[in-house]
Amino acid sequence: MCEPSNESMALRNCFPLLLILLPVCPALAQEGPPDHPRVEIAPSHELRFGPNVLQVDFAAGDLDLPADAILAHIRAAASAVATYYGRLPVARARLLLVPVAGRSGIMQGTTWPGMNGFQGFTRIRIGQHTTTSELGEDWTTTHELVHMAFPTLPDEQHWMEEGLATYVEPIARVATGELEARQVWRDMVYGMRKGEPAEGDLGLDRTHTWGRTYWGGALFCLVADVQIRRETQDRKGLQDALRAIVAQGGTINHEWTLDQALAIGDRATGTHVLTQMYAEWKDKPVQVDLMKLWEELGIRWTAGGPIEFVASAPLARIRDSIAGERSHAQPAAGVSGTR
Repeated sequence: MCEPSNESMALRNCFPLLLILLPVCPALAQEGPPDHPRVEIAPSHELRFGPNVLQVDFAAGDLDLPADAILAHIRAAASAVATYYGRLPVARARLLLVPVAGRSGIMQGTTWPGMNGFQGFTRIRIGQHTTTSELGEDWTTTHELVHMAFPTLPDEQHWMEEGLATYVEPIARVATGELEARQVWRDMVYGMRKGEPAEGDLGLDRTHTWGRTYWGGALFCLVADVQIRRETQDRKGLQDALRAIVAQGGTINHEWTLDQALAIGDRATGTHVLTQMYAEWKDKPVQVDLMKLWEELGIRWTAGGPIEFVASAPLARIRDSIAGERSHAQPAAGVSGTR
C-alpha cells in the first residue's frame, strides 16, 4: 500500500501499555503479495495489546542491533497507534523485518491488507548496520501501522491513506511522549506548504504528485481537525471521527469508498466538515492561508529557529488539544499496566 518518502515527520520513546512478548516457531513466510518471494523466518514474537496481537517476524539475515532493541522500537510505534485510536486497529496484524546487508537505517516500509490470516501486513526493510540513534529517528514504522486504521480506498484517493498516516503519525507519538509538540508543529510548518496546489492542479483526487499525495492529504487532515474543533467548541476532533471509522469496521482489510468513511466520521463529530471539505477539495485546487492558520493557532517561528507557542492566540486551546506539550492520552481500551 505505502512506500513513503523520507520527507514526512519524526520519533522518540513509549507509553506504558501492557505488551507481552511470546515466541513463535520459525517458518517460511510470504514477504509481500502473492507474487513476492517466500523468505526464511527467524524466531518470531507477539506484541499483545489487550485482545489484539501484532506478530513481529524477523526474516533471516544479520543485524548489528539485538532483537530486543528493535522490538522495543516496534512496541513504541504500535503503542502510539493503539493510544491514538484507543486500541490496535485490527485484531491480528503482522510486521516482517527484512534485513538488508551492508546498509543502515529503516530504509522503506509497505503495508498490505488481508494476507495469510492477518488483517494487516507490514514489511519493513532495515539495514544490517542500523544504530540505536537511527531507530530513534525513524518515523516509518508508526506511519505504516497507521495505515491499518483506515479502509483501503480506490487509487484516486490514495492521498487520503498517505496524508492521514503522515498527519496522525507524529501526533500519536506526542501523545505517548515519543515526540515533543514543538518539534511536530515545526515539521508541520515546514511540511504543510509542500501540500499546497501548484499551477495546473486539478484537486486531490486528480493530482497525484508526491507533495499532494502525502502533504496535501496531511493538510486536508489538519484543516479538517481544526474546523471540527471550531464547530464543536473543541469537544470533538478528527481523532473522534477516525476512531468511529475503525469501530465501524473501516480498517485496511475492507475496501470502502472515501465518501462512506467520511460520512461515518461526520456522524461521530456531529458535523459535516469531512464530507463538505472532500466535495470542495477532490476536483479543484483549494489554497489554504497557512500564515493565518499558524497565527490563529499561536505558532510563531523565525527562519531556522525554534517554534514558540503564543498562549493568547485564538486557537491556542485547539493547538494543544491536537498536539500539546502535555500528554492527553489515555491507555487503549482493555490495555493496562507497565512494560
